[in-house]
Amino acid sequence: MFLLRRALIAAVLIAAAVPVGAVASARDGGATARASSSRLTISVRSTRYGKVLTDGSGRVFYLFTHDKGKTSRCYGACASAWPVAFTGGTPRAGSGARASLLGTTKRRGGGLQATYAGHPLYYYVGDRAAAQVTCQNVNEFGGLWLVVRASGRAVHGG
Repeated sequence: MFLLRRALIAAVLIAAAVPVGAVASARDGGATARASSSRLTISVRSTRYGKVLTDGSGRVFYLFTHDKGKTSRCYGACASAWPVAFTGGTPRAGSGARASLLGTTKRRGGGLQATYAGHPLYYYVGDRAAAQVTCQNVNEFGGLWLVVRASGRAVHGG
């Protein structure tokens, strides 16, 4: 009974760390996710790096410089550290975001990943609060992780 309780607590803690709408898939070790039927809303919010893209809850989006165009190169351990911004269709433009820059790209696991200005979008697992940016301009998994301005350009430096 004790082991079952510990397993249940661990499952709840892991589920709390996954962005809303993302469900782990076993197809590639849990690195991809299937989007819910809800569409993601992309907005702009002020942070210490200026005004950058966020979701409807205020969680900041990052782009990965190792991606090739709309094709994500973040799977496995990479997607565990940098969860994919999944959506159930073309994202909605919230406050400050440009509808003309919104789009999607299909993941190997079959889910739709939100894109902005052609860049696949990600969260950072360590960002817990609205407008929190804890991993800007970090070189991991073969490229830099950068927050994104409303123009679609990456914020360099940090």
